[in-house]
Amino acid sequence: MDTRSERVGVVMGHQGPYVQLRPYGGGKEWDADPGAVRQATPAERLRAATAYANARSRGEVP
Repeated sequence: MDTRSERVGVVMGHQGPYVQLRPYGGGKEWDADPGAVRQATPAERLRAATAYANARSRGEVP
């Protein structure tokens, strides 16, 4: 969970002073300050998974 952007992401790696996160279900990575990243709560993970499933059902993501 990137607390600055309020986005849930999967940690993909580290580059320089940043943690690289990718949105749940795929998409463009973004850099986050390691001090602003924490483990997402079960409710936050469920919300991200539900948003992804809804977007897929609408044909918005492959």
